[in-house]
Amino acid sequence: MTKPSAPEQAALTGRISSGPSQLLHEEILEPQFVYELHNFLPWYILVEKVMTLEYERLGLVSAEARQEIGALLSEINSETITADPKANMSDIAFAIERFVETRMTQEAPAWHMDRSRNDFQACAQIMFGRDQLLQVIDELFRFSAALHQLAENTVDLPMPGYTHYQSAQVISPGFYLAAVNEQVLKTIARLTAVYDDINRCPLGSGAMAGLELGWNQQRMSDLLGFHEPVRHALTGVANREWSLRVAAELSTFSINLSRVVTDLIAWGSTEYGLIDLPDQLAGISSAMPQKKNFPILERIRGRIAHISAYYMDFAFAQRSTGYTNLVETSKEAGSNVLTMFKTMRSALKLFTSVIENLSFKEERMRAICEREYFGGFTLANMLALHGGVPYRKAQVLAGRYITAAIEKGLKPTQVDISLLHAAADALGLKATLSEEQLRQAFDTDYNLHVKKSVGATNPQRMRDLLAVQEAETGQLLQGINERKQAVQHAFSQVEELLK
Repeated sequence: MTKPSAPEQAALTGRISSGPSQLLHEEILEPQFVYELHNFLPWYILVEKVMTLEYERLGLVSAEARQEIGALLSEINSETITADPKANMSDIAFAIERFVETRMTQEAPAWHMDRSRNDFQACAQIMFGRDQLLQVIDELFRFSAALHQLAENTVDLPMPGYTHYQSAQVISPGFYLAAVNEQVLKTIARLTAVYDDINRCPLGSGAMAGLELGWNQQRMSDLLGFHEPVRHALTGVANREWSLRVAAELSTFSINLSRVVTDLIAWGSTEYGLIDLPDQLAGISSAMPQKKNFPILERIRGRIAHISAYYMDFAFAQRSTGYTNLVETSKEAGSNVLTMFKTMRSALKLFTSVIENLSFKEERMRAICEREYFGGFTLANMLALHGGVPYRKAQVLAGRYITAAIEKGLKPTQVDISLLHAAADALGLKATLSEEQLRQAFDTDYNLHVKKSVGATNPQRMRDLLAVQEAETGQLLQGINERKQAVQHAFSQVEELLK
């Protein structure tokens, strides 16, 4: 490659004599430039504007120069700057600097002094990250609202509940969905805490050891919507934990979400047949016309599997990086951060649509509840409470009765008190339970309503919980809106101060 003449070559450093090679430009620098241009530029511009306000406060630029710099910064967009190995070393920070510098009519020799790309980039990355995090939280709120609505509508519907893939107890769709919503609300709360933890401004950290001028870091932090500056210069630029913290929470949540999808896939199968989705969310088999598939559920489960992989991606890329900072390795470590956020939002949008359109087959669910011996737990309790049988022996007796009834070909609703008495006699017990009580033990609606502990299947208990969840959602939403408003207010202040 021919070395450019002096006028063509931007003098950005005296340490090396040429710009980057074409290989570095094409394979590393230009793709990074384009990525940052599309995703970080608004934050870079805001950081530059705030630092320009500080230069003025420090007496290093005049009000007129500050005003001109602010106006030039506002002209920068994806059309006005490009990656150029000769002019800006294909680096977006240098591109911004040279765009302003080459157009300035005011004298401002101290502009851009006492600063580093390290804290500049770290600051923009966190601003980008917190914005993306808020977008995911918004989708979580929409998902929660869909869960809450469907749960409210289905707390009275008896549904077979399974543990170890075996018939266990009568529940309701509302009971199950409220449990999922508990996970969603906990995740929102934890992500809000992560937001607060990472929302610290690294400006002033410089390359790693801090800066030399008397920067007002609290003011810069306030104007960029952070709640405080970082307390240590090195952690400001070397710590990339924010992406790990977010990814860890999303990974944990995605695992729970995958388990829910697994249940829905099973419930939508021919064997269970408990749920249905409208045709527009269904698929077909090209060879078996009897089939109605639910590929959207398979897609959601497959898509959210990436979230944990992204966490591992960030972790492995960072783990061998010296804590004293390797910027380029850190950039590589964050190359899939945006993809993670997009993947999570996409999965939540799809899942919200599923919940909004999901229907439960009431007759089928009730038929299964009345076909299987879901009342065994209730029968054991009744035998101990009303039949005078010690509880552990009551468990044995209930199991013996169910076994005898199944062998006789009886359905749970076809109770036979004589079988209970015979089983009791064989165990040397006397069970004083009445036939009506035995029938009640296996009654589907009784089993749904009899559980009265906090968070139990009893419809009223579920309505109580849903009311608590609704209030909690309101508090969480208010907190998130306050954080959004604080950031927007800060940004508005910057523009006012630049006028």
